[in-house]
Amino acid sequence: MGKLLLVGAGPGDPELITLKAIKALEMADVVLYDALANDELLNYCRKDCHKVYVGKKAGLHAYQQIFINDMMVDYVRQNKIVVRLKGGDPFILGRGHEELAYAWERGIDVEVVPGVSSALAVPTAHHIPLTKRGVNESFWVVTGTTMNGSFSNDLAFAARSTATVVILMGMKNLSKIISLFQTHRGSEESIAIIQNGTRHNEKAVIGTLKCVEQRVLENEMSNPAIIVIGEVVKYCLSSPCLEKQLNSIYSDLMVKV
Repeated sequence: MGKLLLVGAGPGDPELITLKAIKALEMADVVLYDALANDELLNYCRKDCHKVYVGKKAGLHAYQQIFINDMMVDYVRQNKIVVRLKGGDPFILGRGHEELAYAWERGIDVEVVPGVSSALAVPTAHHIPLTKRGVNESFWVVTGTTMNGSFSNDLAFAARSTATVVILMGMKNLSKIISLFQTHRGSEESIAIIQNGTRHNEKAVIGTLKCVEQRVLENEMSNPAIIVIGEVVKYCLSSPCLEKQLNSIYSDLMVKV
């Protein structure tokens, strides 16, 4: 029998994948890859590797999850080395553990290769410190939309805290998120919204809760994006290195308010 590897593809920049993930791709017979995994990573695969796109975006699923699960198991039972390539880290607000459990229950050998999560890497790439001495002592990573499409109740607890809050899959509920955080933190709280973080087509707006939604509309931003809320966000604006990037790489896509 073959083997299944659940592999984190990193946040988007193909250079932010781990060495272990590259080695997994190099030996794979089959790769089942997500929408958030950069296509350039498939260049690490052998020419005879069978690559299957199984991406899932809001309302647009190449395959339902049960078919993805069955595909993984079927290929392994054909004595194939199967890489399930998932954006970011397989176990952070994804279905990596569901896929692991499905394979385990069917006697499949599984290895998990951690990945660099966008929740951590994207703010860092923008010089946003998720924790800063004297400013905050923790950060939360929360989904903006639950598995049934509703608003996550955890956001209310996060808004009442003093922590930096990183929200994934939150653009659908952006207005509700902004309103909630304004209620508990005030309209001057700092916020960054970054679409396609670390990729060449990245867009970002940085500002305050009272103004950011209009900037998002002006720049036609949508998923995949992360939202970062907290006092630490404003510290990125004092970075001379980032200032240089704003004038070149991001141009008018980055707006300070």
